[in-house]
This record gives sequence, structure tokens and C-alpha cells, in this order.
Amino acid sequence: MISSSHDRLPRQGLLLLVLLTLFWGANWPVMKMVLREVPPLYFRSISTLFGGVGMLVLARASGMSLRVPAGQWNRVLWISAFNIAIWNAMIGFGVLLLPSGRAALLGYTMPLWSTLLSVRFLGERLTARLIFGLLLGLAGIVVLMGDSVESMLRAPVGVACMIVAAWSWAIGVVLLKRLPVAMPVSALTGWTMLIGSVPLLALAIPLETFRLAVPSFWPSFGILYNIFLSFMFGQWAWNRIVQMVPVSVSSLSSLAIPLIGVLCGVIFLGESLGWQEVLASLLILGAVGSVSLKR
Repeated sequence: MISSSHDRLPRQGLLLLVLLTLFWGANWPVMKMVLREVPPLYFRSISTLFGGVGMLVLARASGMSLRVPAGQWNRVLWISAFNIAIWNAMIGFGVLLLPSGRAALLGYTMPLWSTLLSVRFLGERLTARLIFGLLLGLAGIVVLMGDSVESMLRAPVGVACMIVAAWSWAIGVVLLKRLPVAMPVSALTGWTMLIGSVPLLALAIPLETFRLAVPSFWPSFGILYNIFLSFMFGQWAWNRIVQMVPVSVSSLSSLAIPLIGVLCGVIFLGESLGWQEVLASLLILGAVGSVSLKR
């Protein structure tokens, strides 16, 4: 395991953050495309199930032990519930009901909640730099929402789903630090995805089977994108980043992801682009830089 001995991301962490930002940011419009043909619970359960199996196979092939230490299964279950099951169920419905970019913005209010939780439950200290970064990042999110707040309020269920998702992710991040599991990150990532897929699939079978149909090429490609890039690489990279630095730093570092999500929504789904996106880009990049870079 990797301890959070740094208060800013080391070089390896910055590389992981760049790749994670691109893959997870681009995934928001990809999810919107998949959900046109695949029910949300089936989509997320299939992605997490095969992503988890794939990670465990890779971990075992690399010579890592897949054994969860005695007495720590309950920790894995709690992390799986909040980081995988609740988060993925909620964003599946949220993206279905809202524009992909705007859903991403609501999901990435997570840094606010996780920072507050880390102060309360992990004893992390809020420095002036972190407060400045948090204010910059949230200002960028507010600017990006712009005049879309009214349209989002016309889909209150979608908004509620994304807020619950943001809280679930924030709790999951804090649990990763509060309840460390003494095993390799790859194996832990695989187990949490595999376990988290079970309740999703249990709900999908009775609720969505009647809607199942063989998806066309691009939604099928989107499912593969989620399995290999969003989950196998993305979830592993995120767990690595969380273990490298304090929760407040890792959470604020993720703020560039919804920016990529909005830009990809503009490019691939024809969603709106204006001055808000430019200003928000500067604010969010400033927030990420303030907590991630040494200079």
C-alpha cells in the first residue's frame, strides 16, 4: 500500500491524474451514448463486474496475492458500497435524466463534501492553500452551471441522484483513508468493483430485464471503454492517488474531470459552449494547480 506521505501529488501521481482526467472526463458523454440503448443498472453492473474480474486477473498474473487480510472484509464491503455500488447506481440514473456535462458538474461537488468529512473524521487540517483551491474549484463549477440551473431543476430526480452520488463518493474516499486495507491496490480495486457489482446486478435483473436488447456498435464500444479505461484503469489510478495524498488534495485534484466532461459533451453531443466554459476552465485549472503542483 502507498501512504499519504506527500501533501501534494508526486510526479507519478500527476501522470496518473492527467490520464484519469482524460479517461473519466471523456466518459460522461460516452455514458450518455450507452444509456440510449442500455438500461442504467445493467450498464453499470456489467462494467463493474467485468472490470473487477479483469483487475483481479491482472493482479494475480502479476504475482500479487488476492487474499483479503483477516478481519478486514468489512472494510472492503463498506468501500465497495459507497465507492462503487451507490455511486454507480446514482450516476447511471443522473446521466440518463440530465445533460452529461451538467450531471458531471453535480457529481464533482464531491471535493466540498469530502474535504469537510476529512476535517471531521480524519483530522486533516485546512490550510489557506486548500481553502483557496476549494473556493476556486467551486467557483468554476458554479460558472459552468450558469443558466443551466433552471433546466436542471426541471429534472429534480436527476439532480437528487447526482447529489447522492457526490456524497457517496465523498464518503468512499474518506473510508479509503479511515479504513485502510493491507493489500495491493490492484487487488483491492478488483474486489471492490466485483463486490459493488452484485447489488447493482441484483436490482437490474428484476427492474430492467424487459428493456434489454443487443446494443449497436457505438454503445457496445462505450461499454468496453467503461470496463477497460473507466474502471480497470480509472478506478485503480484513483485509489492510488487517494493513498498518495490527503483526501482534500486528491478530491480537489479531480476537479478538472468535469471540465473535460463538459468539453467532450460539446464536441460529441452538441451541448452548449460559451464564455462560461472558458472562465470555468481557468478557475478549475487554478484550483487543481494550487493543490497539485509545487510551484
